[in-house]
Amino acid sequence: MAKGFFNAYAKNMGIADSAGMRPSTDANPIIVEAMREVGIDISREKPKLLTVELMDKFDRVITMGCGVEDSCPSNFLPTEDWKLEDPEGKPIEIVRNIRDEVKLKVEELIHELDIGKE
Repeated sequence: MAKGFFNAYAKNMGIADSAGMRPSTDANPIIVEAMREVGIDISREKPKLLTVELMDKFDRVITMGCGVEDSCPSNFLPTEDWKLEDPEGKPIEIVRNIRDEVKLKVEELIHELDIGKE
């Protein structure tokens, strides 16, 4: 969700990517639906594994609550953790609340970086 919001709002002044420690094979259909409700299509996104090599490509790393503190690669680099609830397995009503929290966090980040949405 954060990647979708960031890339939609940053107006090509920055690009976000997304990865996780236990990625599924496809985008969660409930999350896809919740994002589609706000006009952002993430249906073609493919979850990918978070690796140190991937993280080396980023200027900034933000976790959503890694959940595997002992083995998460983000522990090896400076990160910011937004500590958001995992939407996996949650009903759409809860996912909408999480989506809205993610949106606010992304808007704050874009404002902090002074890019994107006017």
